[in-house]
Amino acid sequence: MNIVIVNGSPRKEGRTGKLSAIISKKYNIKTIDLSELTLPIYNGQEDQNELANIKMLRAELENADAMIVATPEYHGGMSGALKNALDFLGSKHFKDKPVALMAVSGGGKGGINALNNMRIVLRALYANVLSKQLVIDPTDFIQGGVALAEESSYLVNGLIQELKIYTQLTKKLNEEWSASNY
Repeated sequence: MNIVIVNGSPRKEGRTGKLSAIISKKYNIKTIDLSELTLPIYNGQEDQNELANIKMLRAELENADAMIVATPEYHGGMSGALKNALDFLGSKHFKDKPVALMAVSGGGKGGINALNNMRIVLRALYANVLSKQLVIDPTDFIQGGVALAEESSYLVNGLIQELKIYTQLTKKLNEEWSASNY
């Protein structure tokens, strides 16, 4: 099962990147890290399609069976870096693929608007966004940011397990659909 996590934070030492790294290590999931991936501002011009980083981003997500998309909340929405990356993608990268959403944000209701913002954009790309979603509070990071507190770790594990179940079911349904010659 090829699951990819997208770290939507542009910050090299951001907590969203730390969350992505924790998940990547614990669950052996490939990471696309937008703090390391240089992308131009999307402008819709054809010459951008030939850029190596755009080709790599598209190939990784097109070949993924499922995705986790994580972002900090900036001014009530997902990061600009994440929105820009999503603008380079289309339905072929997301159609029939389960997608789990996570936000790293503090302040009680922090992260909810970023999650809603991501959900709207990803639905427009035909992603099958899971109902379950998570907000990880910055205070939930322990051991210098390389681990999560027990409750958050439990919640992340539950989301990953649900994503894997949906991914298996989606693959099975797609196989049955193809075999029935529709």
